[in-house]
Amino acid sequence: MANEQFDVIVVGGGMVGAALAARLAQVDIKVALVEARQPAPFDPAADYDLRVSALSGASQQFLQETGAWEYIEARRLCRYTDMRVWEDDASPELHFSALEMGRVSLGHIIENTLIIDALWQHLESVRCYCPAAIAGLDVAEAQATVTLEDGTSLQTALVVAADGGRSATRALAGIETFGWSYKQQGIVAVVKTATSHESTAWQRFLHTGPLAFLPLDDGRCSIVWSATESLAGELLELGDRAFCARLTEASQGRLGEVLSCGPRAAFPLQLSQAERYVQPRLVLVGDAAHVIHPLAGQGVNLGFGDAACLAELLTEAKKARRDLGGFKLLRRYERARKAEDALMARTTDALNRLYASDDRLLKLGRRQGVRAVNVLQPLKTALMRHAIGQ
Repeated sequence: MANEQFDVIVVGGGMVGAALAARLAQVDIKVALVEARQPAPFDPAADYDLRVSALSGASQQFLQETGAWEYIEARRLCRYTDMRVWEDDASPELHFSALEMGRVSLGHIIENTLIIDALWQHLESVRCYCPAAIAGLDVAEAQATVTLEDGTSLQTALVVAADGGRSATRALAGIETFGWSYKQQGIVAVVKTATSHESTAWQRFLHTGPLAFLPLDDGRCSIVWSATESLAGELLELGDRAFCARLTEASQGRLGEVLSCGPRAAFPLQLSQAERYVQPRLVLVGDAAHVIHPLAGQGVNLGFGDAACLAELLTEAKKARRDLGGFKLLRRYERARKAEDALMARTTDALNRLYASDDRLLKLGRRQGVRAVNVLQPLKTALMRHAIGQ
């Protein structure tokens, strides 16, 4: 079969993999992208996709560099200016405001299908193998060889595993992961509420898992209700009217009555961290490297952070005519990203466990912690800056 040579092969054409491929192609790096499924084109006449992402300012900047942001902006997105987090009516509320940061917004809520479609519109200079799947990986001193299921053989200086939490590339490389299931399901749907979302992301912590209302530009909200497996099963079995009633109760009516909801879906929640991000001529990015709890909405932002960091290092190496798969170069990436990714994983895990407890002392500690953040403006500002990727 075919035998072709590339500078970089990216395996996985989701949001992170496609963004990295698009960015590298802009700096004259010869890139191949291997993706198992042809992405569905975005249809602006269709209803909202069930899966959305809350993109930070840093992620927006990276997408601008790929050229995809203008395509997204011309279709649909929702800017959110505030974030309100609370536990119950008796507890203090944590309020983050773009105004306090001197910014126009804290970020944007965008459908995953739109992000992927926008990025695939900017892969003109990328050799795409799709549909195609990786079947073999052989790493030699000077290059790596990727074999596809149809027998196609591709040579490269560097293989990037961007093929998700169950990465076949990572498995072929023999890189182990550690982590655990949260025994929770994330229920997603698009709902209509009686009162305006006020361009605000709302999140309530319940002991069964957090519930988030993310604003959409037509006035509705995309929800992510993280619930224990037993509760999630019960909620998915309810009719629409009963589900809306439970949703109104769970949100304590912060957005008034939930009037209607569209189709519902659910996905399992877990934490996963690769033991290492790099080895000779191989690097992991996005969910192939780390999967975290969605309560902070930072999963894809971490992935775009991985892609931006790696793109910058490879661009420097290309200009200096250095080996793009050199291990010292890849170790720079790992040192830059692994600590930050692990910190976010530990933080989201700790928050999920903290709010899952009904212990009276822990509950008191939670409330005092929120009061402290509200009072200590430097701490609050630091948290906001981290959330928006500054």
